[in-house]
Amino acid sequence: MIACLRLFTALCLAALLAACASSPSSSLGELPRTPDASIEQLLQQAAQSKDPEKAALLRLNAADLAYRQGNAGQSAQILQQVPVEQLKPGPQVFASTLAAELALARNQPKAALTALSHPSLQHLAQLPVEQQVRTGTVHARALEADGQTLAAARARIFIAPMLEGEAAGKNHEAIWTLIASLPTDQLQPTSTDDLGGWMSLALAVKSAGTLEQQQAAIDNWRAQNPKHPAAIQLPLPLSKLKELASQPLGKIALLLPQEGPLASVGKALREGFMAAHYQAQQAGQQPPAIEFYDSSRLTSLDDFYRKAQADGVQLVVGPLEKPLVKQLSARPQLPITTLALNYSEGEQGPAQLYQFGLAAEDEAREVSRRARADGLHRAAIMVPKGEWGDRVMRAFSQDWQANGGSIVATERVDQPVQLAQQIADMFQLRQSEGRAKSLQSTVGGQVAAQPSRRQDIEFIFLAATPQQAQQIKPTLNFQYAGDVPVYATSHVFSASGDQNQYNDMNGVRFCETPWLLDANDPLRRQVTAQWPQAGGSLGRLYAMGVDAYRLAPRLGQLKALPESRIEGQSGSLGMTQNQRVVRQLPWAQFVNGQVQRLPDTQR
Repeated sequence: MIACLRLFTALCLAALLAACASSPSSSLGELPRTPDASIEQLLQQAAQSKDPEKAALLRLNAADLAYRQGNAGQSAQILQQVPVEQLKPGPQVFASTLAAELALARNQPKAALTALSHPSLQHLAQLPVEQQVRTGTVHARALEADGQTLAAARARIFIAPMLEGEAAGKNHEAIWTLIASLPTDQLQPTSTDDLGGWMSLALAVKSAGTLEQQQAAIDNWRAQNPKHPAAIQLPLPLSKLKELASQPLGKIALLLPQEGPLASVGKALREGFMAAHYQAQQAGQQPPAIEFYDSSRLTSLDDFYRKAQADGVQLVVGPLEKPLVKQLSARPQLPITTLALNYSEGEQGPAQLYQFGLAAEDEAREVSRRARADGLHRAAIMVPKGEWGDRVMRAFSQDWQANGGSIVATERVDQPVQLAQQIADMFQLRQSEGRAKSLQSTVGGQVAAQPSRRQDIEFIFLAATPQQAQQIKPTLNFQYAGDVPVYATSHVFSASGDQNQYNDMNGVRFCETPWLLDANDPLRRQVTAQWPQAGGSLGRLYAMGVDAYRLAPRLGQLKALPESRIEGQSGSLGMTQNQRVVRQLPWAQFVNGQVQRLPDTQR
């Protein structure tokens, strides 16, 4: 028995020695350790060392210490002095990881990914867990910054089993944030591994409509995937949804003007809101009670909120008037959660205030998104003179340039008689005509020269009324620019039903509310049968009223799931961090006087 035990001990010792012989320290090289010395001392030791490998490791250690102390510039300078290619694979992985971290600090994700493509990375799995986690984390961050959301989620799922404590929790939440931000068509799980489970959870949550349906979908998913990390520890936003689902909305105050200059707008919003309410009743739901308040007779917001609280109101929808919304936005807090039907000028209001409206700025950003999706890069802008045109142009320009587009010309439209000259200036046609005249004088005779326009304008962003657009498109044709695509906001479309109005706008593309583009929607058909004006330009306000009703119980849901959307009648609705509801819209174009719906693109 003792002989057998000695033999077993000898075999274990031999195996241990063999493992040591092939350990990272011998075959892959030593990794830099947390130093006891300062950056200056490490660099001094490196300068005095007669061993090139040891000197390189000391400098690598100094570069890492500088990065950890928040001095990325010094770290990069020291790293440049390290002969990385002369190191063993382990330190090469360390150096490549640090280089990637420094690239991200400079907001250069592609450079970070290039650093992480070093051949030494194939040995990563043989290195200590701490290094695998560090490299995997920066890889995930670089992929996310580069827009490779699914790949970033994969990278975080890979390192998840190696993490503990707070780091594990943060990584867990980051995985959900990434997966939840994917569009629905990418959430098609093809496997039963952890990634497939995350995707099926996100798909279940996004496919459900109401909070109650989402909660049921989450509970069902957890029952089917009891061992999945997200079932064991539900991501924080989904835990918040559970809390929201346990607090049903019982009574809403609808605060809209019934008199004065905004009475017709208030009426359209109210009728759209109530149409959605009656539809919910017909569908067998138990919608909240609605209490009406007249904002045109409001003398004090404090008095209104006191009365609303006494009436048992849990949510206020309104007001519409911009001065009132501005007052609400300036307050530190509100006694009742409020969905204002307009936007204030400030960026951030109290935590209880949400804002929703038909902002022209949303449409300008939508034009920017669509043009990018269509592969365009260089824009010209035509907007009306005045404050409204300036706001729309600013929203488009900021979004377009922030995403790499360029603006090569701008014109502010005012008097129709100046239109031809403005378009000629935009396309530099007068310069072309001048060159032709110069050539004629040089050769001393007639030269057959058709004016040529500048070729660097790929499309025109147009914000204009139907009457202005009817003049602009034919003028473009006349000025040899009829082939330049025009992308417009919904303002070019009057929804009057008069086809002759659009004959001169052939080919103009514009974004529009689903309400006005889908005449067969069941709710729209019901509403227009009772209120025919809802089929015209007022239809946008009816659509907004419908969406205000549908948003009311789901504000907390949009806040808890920032990447989720509600497919509404005024657009696809999402929420910004400062609690503003923003819209993305479908697209159409004029074809021989008819409105033709365009296929959607990736959002």
